[in-house]
Amino acid sequence: MQNNIIVRLLLLPFALVFSGIISLRNIFYETGLLKATSFNLPVINVGNLSVGGTGKTPHIEYLIRLLSPYLHVATLSRGYKRRSKGFRLVEYHDNASIAGDEPLQFKKKFPQVPVAVSESRNIGIPLLLKSSPDTQCILLDDAFQHRSVVPGLNILLTEYDNLFTDDYLLPAGRLREPRSSYVRADIIIVSKCPAFILPERREEITKKIKPYRHQKLLFSKYEYGIPYFLLDRDIRLELTLNTSVHVLSAVANIDYMISYLYDKCRIENTIKYEDHHYFSEAELESFKKIKEANSDDGLVFLTTEKDATRLLLHTDYILKHQLPFFVLPVEVQFLNKDNTRFDSIVKQFLLNFKV
Repeated sequence: MQNNIIVRLLLLPFALVFSGIISLRNIFYETGLLKATSFNLPVINVGNLSVGGTGKTPHIEYLIRLLSPYLHVATLSRGYKRRSKGFRLVEYHDNASIAGDEPLQFKKKFPQVPVAVSESRNIGIPLLLKSSPDTQCILLDDAFQHRSVVPGLNILLTEYDNLFTDDYLLPAGRLREPRSSYVRADIIIVSKCPAFILPERREEITKKIKPYRHQKLLFSKYEYGIPYFLLDRDIRLELTLNTSVHVLSAVANIDYMISYLYDKCRIENTIKYEDHHYFSEAELESFKKIKEANSDDGLVFLTTEKDATRLLLHTDYILKHQLPFFVLPVEVQFLNKDNTRFDSIVKQFLLNFKV
């Protein structure tokens, strides 16, 4: 702990410089020196203040499930770490290398929904509308800091165990903007909550965040499903305490997932890489060696849905060596009656939207 404090103090001057640059940019947008673009259809942004790990992807999937029965919904992401450039409409048979892992995950789970990637949101939206003219609502993935587009509804996520109020600006902490930037949010969601929170704890968090009058503070958690085989969703795996699991992950934070798995199976090892890491053939070879060295027929590699999109780049190798990669699906659930509140806010925004 003391070492962390010392490192943070050493990095504080750099964080102050970063704060000055970001604050100046925000002032330029707020005074009109930098222009932000508004569009004549509803745009909903799901973002955060920190670097990854707050659960944006499952919350966008919640919105897709909520809205797609009634509206033609589309998603637009940057496509972080993809190896293609510019605007691209993601196809079902694309791979993570050209589409990005999160956009490909959206497309695989919701084939009927137009999914696009573009480094520039204000360029990507017109191109998305040109390619999918029936679109009635656009969901922006991770665009809270990208102020070139004015969202009609701005949703900010913060982790239950890593509230933005307790964090610091890069590089001293994980924040990409000063804490005060949360004022731009219409809805603040405390994500990855435990299954039950005492009213006193909710009140404590509310006092920490201090939502403005125009903001609603809600709480959500993850609900995990039954793992399925990477190459065949119909092959399911019921986890038991006899299931020997090697957890494989290249996402920002899997503490919540590990906590869930702790009393569901026997975790032999956690293999962790940096967020959005592309697995190499040498790494696949190392997984094969783990399998060969383990005589337990129940051994499986368990990974996230986002990691699964990048593992699919090695389908031939996985088939050839019969590597038991299973994927743990996840959905967002709101605590108490916050789902009713959230659904109502989103639907009311759409009903009240005027061109």
